[in-house]
Order: sequence, then C-alpha cells, then structure tokens
Amino acid sequence: WADRIRAARLMGLNTIETYVPWNEHEPEPGVFRADGALDLARFLDLIAAKRRVISPSHPGFGKSSLPDWIDSVDDIAHIHLELLEKLGVSKFDMIGCSVGGWIANEIATKIPERVRKLALVGPVGVKTGPPDKLDIPDMFTMSPADLPKIMFHDPAKFRPDFSKLSDEAIQIMARNRETLTLLTWEPYMHNPKLARRLGLLDIPTLVLRGDSDRMVTRDYAEAYAKLIAGARMQTIPAAGHFPHVEAPAALAASIIDFAAR
Repeated sequence: WADRIRAARLMGLNTIETYVPWNEHEPEPGVFRADGALDLARFLDLIAAKRRVISPSHPGFGKSSLPDWIDSVDDIAHIHLELLEKLGVSKFDMIGCSVGGWIANEIATKIPERVRKLALVGPVGVKTGPPDKLDIPDMFTMSPADLPKIMFHDPAKFRPDFSKLSDEAIQIMARNRETLTLLTWEPYMHNPKLARRLGLLDIPTLVLRGDSDRMVTRDYAEAYAKLIAGARMQTIPAAGHFPHVEAPAALAASIIDFAAR
C-alpha cells in the first residue's frame, strides 16, 4: 500500500475510497489475515500519519445491515454525502475503482464544486452502446470460479479455493453478491441519467483501464472518458479490472503524470 498512498499524495489527493471484502480478512470466525494486499491496518496507518482517515463500510456488505430504502448506487452515494456533511468535509478528491467509480461520479455530479480531482479506474455506471447489447458482461450469470477470467490479467493467481473457506465466509460472499445484484441489476450496471450529468462536470479527470480488463472494454472506457469534458484516458499494461492489485507501480506512475499536467 505504501507506494500507492505516496503516489496519491504526490498528485494532491487527500481521500482514497476502496471496498474491503471482509470475508478475505476473516476467512474463519476469529481467524484474521492482514498480510500482503490484505494489510488493511498498514494501509490505514500510512494514510492516518498525514491525512484524516474516513473508512466507511457500505451497508449490505460483509456483516452490515441493509436498510430497506437502499436499492441503488445512487442511494449509496447519498449515504456518503450524508457522512461528508456530518463529518464537516468541505473539499475532497476521489479515486473510484469499478463500481466505486460509479459511486464517485454520482457524488461528483451532485456536489461538483466540492470535488477537486477525479481518478476513475475501470469505472462502470453509464450506458454507451446500443440498448439491445450489454456494455458490461453479465457477471451474475458467471460462477465465482469463472469471474477471475474477466477480472484479472493473470486469473490463476486469484481463483478462489472454496474448500478452504469457512461456511460463514461463503455466506458473506453470497450476501455481498446479493447486495451488488440489488444495486446494479436493473438497469444493469448503469444509471440512465448519469451520462448526461457527467457532461456538466468541470473537474480534472483521468480514466484508467487495465489492458487485460475484460469487464470494462477499451471501447467502453474510451466512450466513458468522452462524457467528461477534458477527461484523459490511460491504459495500464499487464493488468485487468483491478490494476491497483496487479500493477500498482504502473498505476501510480500514470496518476503522478496526470497530476503534473
């Protein structure tokens, strides 16, 4: 995490939002992992040394409850807006990955005057192609064992071994998938109104994509970038849908270059 946080700091960002799959940190009840990419404590400590840390958990994921009024990504964005108000955060920067990029854009279109910079990594959330064709592959019809094939440059390294997971961990994975389905299924992986709203933004924006990303295609990412005035598009080699996991150094270099312009 250290190189990623330093890169973000160099480009002037003061906020990083990331989804934490808690079933990986606690594969069995009472057994905790915090090594390698799962070193969340180290990640938070590095940020807290220089920055104020806000680390919320999305409702409906992990062991958190899901209020009955939440059924869309827009609702999650409003939760973040409410949190920002209660914490008194006036100006901030955002990095959003995948659905996190969608959430970041929903927030940015609601309070653009408070967002300084926007970095979107493999974002979803808009419809760019014909109405009778999916822009994003239907991940909900794929088995968890097949998902890494569209998510990663080297899927063999990230294929889950369900035989080593506890029943509770598998239940959490299923619940996470259930909540994600609720938030993104209909309409699938986009808000029909978001594309037009992005055209009103005047925020320095960089859209990044791993060159092996089969979730977010090159055509989709380029069409996404064109929706935001002045947005730049960058490809990260040897990475899939999560370049911050597979190619953190290359991703950091792209972000630093973006900041220098």
